[in-house]
Amino acid sequence: MSASSPLTELGARAAGPAASRRRRVAGWIALAVALLVVGSVGAALSGLGDWAQRDALDPESAGPTGTRALVEVLRDQGVEVEVARSRADATRALDGASGGATLVLPDAPALSDEGLTALAAPADDLVLIEPRSRTLRLFLPGTGIGGRADTLLDPQCGLPEAERSGPVSPGAVFDTGDGADGCYLTPDGAAGLVVAELDGRRVAALDGTALLVNEVLAEDGNVALGVNLLARHPLVVWYDPMVGDTDLENTDPSLGESTPPWVSPAIVLLLLAAVAAAVWRGRRFGPLVRERLPVTVRAAETAEGRARLYAQTRDAGHAADDLRIAALRRIARLLGLGPNAAADEIADAAADRLSADRRVVRGILLDDVPTDDAQLTVIASRLRDLEAALRDAVRPERNRP
Repeated sequence: MSASSPLTELGARAAGPAASRRRRVAGWIALAVALLVVGSVGAALSGLGDWAQRDALDPESAGPTGTRALVEVLRDQGVEVEVARSRADATRALDGASGGATLVLPDAPALSDEGLTALAAPADDLVLIEPRSRTLRLFLPGTGIGGRADTLLDPQCGLPEAERSGPVSPGAVFDTGDGADGCYLTPDGAAGLVVAELDGRRVAALDGTALLVNEVLAEDGNVALGVNLLARHPLVVWYDPMVGDTDLENTDPSLGESTPPWVSPAIVLLLLAAVAAAVWRGRRFGPLVRERLPVTVRAAETAEGRARLYAQTRDAGHAADDLRIAALRRIARLLGLGPNAAADEIADAAADRLSADRRVVRGILLDDVPTDDAQLTVIASRLRDLEAALRDAVRPERNRP
């Protein structure tokens, strides 16, 4: 066997750290790739969930509170349904309708009264599926919110669309105004469906969340009522606005407008100073030094450190507990007791061995609680005397001259 040369040994020692460094870098790269993959999958799943569970009454949502099922039924009946996410898209679709169009309008708090009126102006029919007091005031004057009716009600009116649909549970009901017809009447006269001919077009109002959403569409006459109301024209424009579709001006001042001009530069300067301080305090002077573990620490150093902590906190009780635990272990070995012997058993055995009062021995080993250093010194002295007495009682021959 040929001995290795010093050059070979030097190369082997140099290759070891390099290989270790490559393994560490490869490990960090693999971890980063795994985090990216997990984050991408999570984002994709979250996006799919958001797509399936959009806002209530969304015509493209297949979730329980969406209305995609009604849209598909309308399309199966030959009605074209166009979903408009902005006022511009809705207006363009309504203006381009040749055979008449129905506008489905949910609550639109981001639009002003003028914006709502202008949006609904080109429609031949207007169906309010989430009527609020403002939309009722604008499109059905005199009609107001009248409570709820969650029981099955018959149409009780001459409207053909309602008569063909049969009974439904209307949810929200309304007090009808002058010139409006009410269907699905409650005992106090409120209507679950309000229909009126105003300005040459028909306006209808009903609670879409109780009648038209996916989870209840197949119940009672809900689907028939929805199709009969919305399919009067070949085109249905379903307005479901995005968050930014508004004509209201923001009159609330921003934080930057409410503060003096020098605040923003000062905040930027403070952030830069914080980053610089973090870099300054967090820098390392050279590579880390490896240390062999475990590190051996002398028992005396541990005892001295704990004693200093007890002295600083003036915790005489814990210091006495440490002294007692050590004394109980030595006394148990001295009396031949097992390692699982309880503290009170050791105290009783010591009292029996010395023929002493058990309460006194228990006070020394268990019960007396010191409150200051002077009492701690007394307990330490009594523990030492008790151990010495037991040692003399167990091994008297060692004390003979």
